Amino acid sequence: MLDSRPVRESFLVFGAPMIDRTAIDEVVDSLESGWIGTGPKVTHFEEDLRDYIDVHRVSCLGSCTAALFLGLRALNVGPGDEVLVPAMTFVASANVVEHTGARPVLVDCEPGSGLMDLDAAEASITESTVAVMPVHLAGRPLDMDRLNALRDAYRLAVIEDAAHAIGAEWRGQRIGSFGNLTAFSFYVTKNITTIEGGALASPHDEIADRVERLALHGLSLGAWQRYSDPGFKHYDVEEPGFKFNMTDVQAALGLRQLEHLDAWIDYRAELWSLYDELLEELPLDLPPPSEQATRHARHLYQVRVRPEAPISRDELLDHLAERRIGAGVHYRGVHLQPFYARKYGIAPAALPVSTELSERTLSLPLSPKVSEEDVYDVVAALRSGLLR
Repeated sequence: MLDSRPVRESFLVFGAPMIDRTAIDEVVDSLESGWIGTGPKVTHFEEDLRDYIDVHRVSCLGSCTAALFLGLRALNVGPGDEVLVPAMTFVASANVVEHTGARPVLVDCEPGSGLMDLDAAEASITESTVAVMPVHLAGRPLDMDRLNALRDAYRLAVIEDAAHAIGAEWRGQRIGSFGNLTAFSFYVTKNITTIEGGALASPHDEIADRVERLALHGLSLGAWQRYSDPGFKHYDVEEPGFKFNMTDVQAALGLRQLEHLDAWIDYRAELWSLYDELLEELPLDLPPPSEQATRHARHLYQVRVRPEAPISRDELLDHLAERRIGAGVHYRGVHLQPFYARKYGIAPAALPVSTELSERTLSLPLSPKVSEEDVYDVVAALRSGLLR
C-alpha cells in the first residue's frame, strides 16, 4: 500500500498550525474592542501561562529571541563574559549572546538526542563563564537535575531555551519551573502559536519587572497602564529599552491555543509512534526513546539518514519536495555558519557530533494538522527515495 501511493495533489506544509473558530473569534473580539496593542489580553495570557507552567512570573514578548536577549540583559551579561551555548541549535541562541557583547562558547551535543552535552559544558567553564543557555531541542527535556547541579556548583546563571518545549516535563515538573529564566516561542510552527511571539518565565519579580520595562523602551508604565485608567500618567525612563512587546491580538490567539496544548501533545505522540512503526526498516536513525518519568513535548520528529543510504540528506529533502512533502533541517550547527566560523575559527572536527547531525538530520511533518493519511504519504515518499 505504501509503495503504490500516488504523489499528493496538495503540498503538505511543514509545521502548519491548527487554528479553530474559537481562536479566530477571540482575535476578532480584540480587533472590535479597539484595544489591539499590549493590554488586558496580554496580561490574561501571561496569567494562564504562569499557572500552566507553575512559575512565579511570565512576561509575554515579541519573540523567543527577545525573551532570551532580555533575559541576558536582565542578568547583566555583557562584554568580557562567556555564555555556554549548544552548537546544535537555531542561530538565535548564539546571536543574542553576541548582541550583549559577551562571547558564546559553543558546546558539542549528545549523539542520540542532540541535547547539550553537560559533561562537555562543564569542561568548557572558565573564570569568565557567567551563564549557560541549554536548549530543550525538539521538545525533549534536558536533564534538569544535572543542569541545576552544574548551576549551583559553579554559581552560574541559567537561561533555558525552551522554544520547542512548552508542555515538556522533567520528572513530573514543567520545564520553566526549575528556578531558572526560561524562554518559550510561539512562532507559527511551534506547539502553540501567536504567529510571532514568545515569553520569559522567571522566579524573580525584580528580573521580570526589568524585562517588562526593557521590552517597551524602558518606560515605567506601558500604554495600557497610561491610557486605560482615569487621568493621564507620565512615564519615566531609567534605562534605554527596546520594542519587544506582545500585542493583544497575538495574545488572543495564544489564549485559545493554550487550551488545546496538552491534547495536541498527546496527538503528536500518537503520530510519533506511527512514524516509529512505519520507518523501522528504512536506512534512518530514528529519535531515541524518551527518558522515563519525563514528558517530551514532541515538537520535532527528527531522523538521521544513515551513511549507507542510497542518497544524501539534502537529496532526500529534494525528493520529498518533488513528492509534495514539506520537511525541515533543525539545524546546521552554529559553528558551521560563516559569521561564527570566521570570528571564532571553530573547525567542524572540533564539534564532531554537532557536525555530523548537521549533515544527516531532517525533520518530518508533525503537528495537530497532520493526519494519519499524511503520515502514510510521508513514509511512502521516504520509501521511494531510500529503497532503490
